Amino acid sequence: MVKTTKKIDIGGVAVGGDASVKIQSMCTTKTSDVAATVGQILTLQSAGCEIIRVSVLDEDDAKAIKEIKNKIKIPLVADIHFSGKLAVSAIENGCDKVRINPGNIGSESAVKSVADCIRAHKIAVRVGSNTGSIEKEFLQKYGRNEFALVESALKSVALLEKYGVNDIVISVKASDVPLTVKAYTLLSEKTDYPLHIGVTEAGTEEMAVVKSGVALGSLLLNGIGDTLRVSITDDPIKEIYAAKRILRAVGLDKSFVDVVSCPTCGRCRWNSMALAKKVTSYVERFSKPLKIAVMGCVVNGPGEAKDCDIGIAGAEDYCVIFKKGEILKRVSESDAEEEFFKEIDKILND
Repeated sequence: MVKTTKKIDIGGVAVGGDASVKIQSMCTTKTSDVAATVGQILTLQSAGCEIIRVSVLDEDDAKAIKEIKNKIKIPLVADIHFSGKLAVSAIENGCDKVRINPGNIGSESAVKSVADCIRAHKIAVRVGSNTGSIEKEFLQKYGRNEFALVESALKSVALLEKYGVNDIVISVKASDVPLTVKAYTLLSEKTDYPLHIGVTEAGTEEMAVVKSGVALGSLLLNGIGDTLRVSITDDPIKEIYAAKRILRAVGLDKSFVDVVSCPTCGRCRWNSMALAKKVTSYVERFSKPLKIAVMGCVVNGPGEAKDCDIGIAGAEDYCVIFKKGEILKRVSESDAEEEFFKEIDKILND
């Protein structure tokens, strides 16, 4: 059962409540390098990023936010650690949300100054807890587990609430998949604030996608998660593609062309793998709810892919193109790719 969380506004983008799950990423550029940062944001924005985060390491980074904001169309989140003054500066320069860990901002008076600024500018805040930032009292009480993660995060939330901040997003990230799932499941039981889900330090692309797919997919299928980031040690555009695929796999994004293909077996006598890759790459940019099949053989291809809008299956020296399980035409193997793409273009432009 899907749990309804509080809906909050982040720069005109709704997170939580009945809003769709929003995709986030984070720039790898130095924020004060405005040209490079804006360029990366625009690339991510065009790929489907809905909220972008930048690091604020110094006053130059904080001041750059104003100029960056004028050149992008998606909400900008300022990520700050160890300095309440930088958090205030980032807010005053126009960020749409600030990401802080009150435990490392400084004294309670520093947290209060940040909270006062958040309220004055009517923006949201994300409180992030991860396995590397659990406070000693919770480590001593629980060890490095889901209870320590959740209580550490909720303590920070309570401190912000004390000073009148209520538009809060919470995250409790770990690099361990089972711990990530346990922590977010427990947190969901204890709060109605929207949750930003993710696996931290997930690694390079292949393992990061597997870890994130397992953890985030599990959470989303159980109604947990209002916004997400797939952390990958690589070009951040890969984070967007991975996030979109996870949302599609769990049924939360239906405006895409779904390409299904069989793994092939000894019955396959043509290069269906190569065609499946070409078709998948070709339709990536389209936001149309269609289903396309590339099947290895005619023995069960049209039958297994009966629900597909268009499909192809191969035999010894020919292929059949079919619609909704009914054979449309038989073509030679040499003409199969060209003919299939003609049919794909027809339904894409219909």
